[in-house]
Amino acid sequence: MSVTPHDESFMAAAIRLSRRHLGRTATNPSVGCLIVKDGVVVGQAITAVGGRPHAETQALAEAGELSRGATAYVTLEPCSHHGKTPPCSEALIASGVARVVISVTDPDPRVSGRGIAMLREAGIEVDAGVLEAKGRRSLAGYLTRQTKNRPYVTLKLAVSADGMIGREGEGQVAITGPEARAEVQALRAETDAILVGIGTAISDDPLLTVRTPGLEAQSPIRIVLDPLLALPLTSKLVATAREVPVIVVASEEISPSGSEGGAPPTRSDLESRRTALEAAGVEIVYCNPYHPEILLPALATRGISSLLVEGGAKTARLFLETGLVDRIQLYQAPVVIGEGGIESPLEITDIPSGFAHTGTQMFGEDRLDEYERGL
Repeated sequence: MSVTPHDESFMAAAIRLSRRHLGRTATNPSVGCLIVKDGVVVGQAITAVGGRPHAETQALAEAGELSRGATAYVTLEPCSHHGKTPPCSEALIASGVARVVISVTDPDPRVSGRGIAMLREAGIEVDAGVLEAKGRRSLAGYLTRQTKNRPYVTLKLAVSADGMIGREGEGQVAITGPEARAEVQALRAETDAILVGIGTAISDDPLLTVRTPGLEAQSPIRIVLDPLLALPLTSKLVATAREVPVIVVASEEISPSGSEGGAPPTRSDLESRRTALEAAGVEIVYCNPYHPEILLPALATRGISSLLVEGGAKTARLFLETGLVDRIQLYQAPVVIGEGGIESPLEITDIPSGFAHTGTQMFGEDRLDEYERGL
């Protein structure tokens, strides 16, 4: 059977469904699955919060006997290996589905192509690559961690009409309006971790949590590039570290086993700061903060698949210059900052090569342009 418009419609629904648990499924991808019989959805599910159970087994359980002879629409190739749970390919075979439609083939070497082969060997018709571009976008974090050994990095910038992202010495400056800020909260809610530089952490004293009612529990891990452990103990980040995790990335030279290097602060000062931060619940990771090519794989080993870089011109420039940004979200607002403004490291006229413009949206008076590299 060839792929039909109905197949694309059901797969689009499965992809939309999968996005509900982005940032909440640990190291497993957030997968959507629909079981469809005679044009009616009889079962649907997303990978559960925490990563298990998988979408397919939940959707099949909801469909029950109606699975027999039905079509399963899955955003990612069903797993074929025994891990903490049996393979989803086996569950699909046992259910009696007649056909499986897949958006994206899994790059995990334990699965890649094997899930499809298992299904076909069992006599099930399989069509893969349906709405693949959209499917890959929804699975961007998982695919990047699997193929590049690092998180998928989104850089978000809000730029004033005169090309500024803030004003010197004034902490947080509202550039975008409430509609755009609400959209950023939604982005945080589907991201594993959010990162800022120490300059932003000190000057803005941000919380970096999700403040949309009902989504507070989806706040990302908060990461600060802080080479000398300068994060104030009185900051909002430290004060809430036991509620939402905070990771401080400090220079290896100041680790307990490192050399002091002869520069201030003194070893005793550093030890005092380290002890106080850890006592407050902050985790300290010793890894050169200004070498993201080293830091990002270290974050991937912790199960972080998606990272939002949100704070500081210096930090934004660092990720751009090392070529480690996958998606740019550039908000442009009619606000004028004027004298004392902090110049944006990026404007719409100088998007780096390799990025494709993927869309424009308006949020109130603010314009969002989005750019992506190919996965």
